[in-house]
Amino acid sequence: MSTLLLLAVLLPGTVLAQVQAELVAAQRSVQPGQPLQLALRMQHDPHWHSFWKNAGTGLPTKLMWELPPGWTAEAIQWPTPILVRDREGNITGHGYEGLSYLPVRLIAPADLPAGSVVELKAQARWLMCETVCIPGKAALSLRMPVSAEPAQSDEGVQAALAALPMPAASEGWQLAATHAPAGLTLRVAAPADIADLHFFPADAFVSYKVPQTIGNRGARALLKLPLDPAETMPADAMLRGVLAYNDAQGVYRGVSIELPFVAEAEATALVSTADLGAVPASASGDGSTQQLSALVLLFALLGGLILNLMPCVFPVLGLKVVGFIEQAGNDRRKVSLHALSFTAGVLLSFWALAALLAVLREGGQQLGWGFQLQSAPFVFVLALVMLAFAMNLSGVFEVGMRATGVGSSLQTRGGVAGSFFSGMLATVVATPCSAPFLAPALGAALALPTAQAFIVFTFIALGLALPYLLLSVFPSLVLLLPRPGAWMETFKQLMAFPLYATVAYLLWVLAGQLQEAALLNALLALSLLGFGLWLYGRGTRPGARGGRALASTLAGVLVVLVAGAFGWPRAATPEQMQWEPWSSERIQQLQAEGRPVYVDFTARWCATCQVNKKVVFASSRVRDYFRDNKVATLKADWTNADPLITAELERWNRSAVPFNLAYPAGAAAPRELPEVLTADIVLAALENATPHGQD
Repeated sequence: MSTLLLLAVLLPGTVLAQVQAELVAAQRSVQPGQPLQLALRMQHDPHWHSFWKNAGTGLPTKLMWELPPGWTAEAIQWPTPILVRDREGNITGHGYEGLSYLPVRLIAPADLPAGSVVELKAQARWLMCETVCIPGKAALSLRMPVSAEPAQSDEGVQAALAALPMPAASEGWQLAATHAPAGLTLRVAAPADIADLHFFPADAFVSYKVPQTIGNRGARALLKLPLDPAETMPADAMLRGVLAYNDAQGVYRGVSIELPFVAEAEATALVSTADLGAVPASASGDGSTQQLSALVLLFALLGGLILNLMPCVFPVLGLKVVGFIEQAGNDRRKVSLHALSFTAGVLLSFWALAALLAVLREGGQQLGWGFQLQSAPFVFVLALVMLAFAMNLSGVFEVGMRATGVGSSLQTRGGVAGSFFSGMLATVVATPCSAPFLAPALGAALALPTAQAFIVFTFIALGLALPYLLLSVFPSLVLLLPRPGAWMETFKQLMAFPLYATVAYLLWVLAGQLQEAALLNALLALSLLGFGLWLYGRGTRPGARGGRALASTLAGVLVVLVAGAFGWPRAATPEQMQWEPWSSERIQQLQAEGRPVYVDFTARWCATCQVNKKVVFASSRVRDYFRDNKVATLKADWTNADPLITAELERWNRSAVPFNLAYPAGAAAPRELPEVLTADIVLAALENATPHGQD
């Protein structure tokens, strides 16, 4: 996805036509004061897709209206989505393919003169993906006559409206939802036979990329829904989304769901699924159980071998290349010993990973390859380790002879331990890579019985370690490497840059797992780590002696420890504010409901904005007030240029952020807040009072 996003930045003038978008109407004319049903018609090229409101990996399609005075626009009415996948068949999100309609309803003002013509304009933005993803946008307009006569229907939009998900309760469905630490359970009793179910969650705490385990017989179904470990499930969460299915005629449909979670006994009483048995029957998106074969083992061996060339593995192996070059011309038995030690580290790590997968699978977890990288703390620690390795190769600091398997330490017993550790590290970073031949082998391993899965993992490990096994059997091959010399220091520093690139990749992974504040802490922690390692290097460099050297060394160690503690990813608290995107239409809807509204015009690059949020929403008084009074929180994110937000700021004679507005319940106009906020200022504005010290 990131590759073509970069291309779109580098080639801003390129016109891309993988998705054709236009505005279409269900009616031929506009009636004054009446609803007008429009739709964003999107024709996707083959194999391309756009995204639903809870996109998964991608971004949902947006419509930003530029309407004549008196018109209002409602939110998009989202059709039942489908699972969208990449070329390897991995689930990447929820969205639409082929021809799709996104209906939206507009309300015309009552004073429209008959016989006139109105022009309705909107900016449409979407993300379109195949093997790569490209942001798409279009300036759309639709001219329609105003008439007091009844409008004629357009069949395309009318068909899309008829196919929209209906509330499950109104369609005669019986549903019950429960939750546990291992995941969620949805019990279903439909009014008629159903098949091929999949639940599309409206909230991010339900994982979109892990297959859902499903038991289905006739009109009864039981769904096991995995939680996303990177997201926090609010204490008052409900199960919201769309349950998609095929009816008895094979027609793809959906019903909308909004269920409170209940106790297990109550759910069983509400919806009986006892006839489905204790173990669900199938996994959505999975194939049937595979059998171990020679072809699977060959793919495992070749896939492990090709892993050596993958971007996520090669930087670690570069550390060993440095060592083998230094070993050239020395004792060949030491070369064999290091190669065997590296192989042992790879084998034991793969076996440990296979055992962990087996244990978790027996416990009912649905796991895939690289599942440990779904843990934000694990990714954070791995980024710290990689950065430390890179800075060591760059010469910022040196470590003791027994600390790693790099450089001259290869000549000691500690160097052998370093080779073993490098084998373990290579296994850890190999998990996000699915090289050619490896994907089918891994798919088989995750579906096979435990004993056979261990065999597959062993062959993958042997493939990864094969070059080093050959060195252990034929140590004379090391003579093919160049002789040691002064050039090696340059080569060692050069090998640091693939590690820096790996740190960047891990930060990209972390960005998808953490909220903004936690991600900023992680980035600052990496800077602290670099400072700590620099201090350590100053204190331990050749010739450094005395109290200053000792103080610098100890300070460096302390800063490194502080960096780890400061950046450690922590679960978001359930009390954290839930922000929804700002729009003038949403403000009008909330005011019509009589709800108080708080609007934050902000940007990620605005330091004052971030401080304001920390100061205000760190206050339990503010959080309690917002919760008890059902204050709606809207974010106008100006991180990237947005003409609608710019226009709104200009309307308030503002040209910068932070800018905050408080709409007290029942008030016709909002109150402007100062740039620097406190809890008292925010609460007083929402209560329509004047805080002490404010005009």
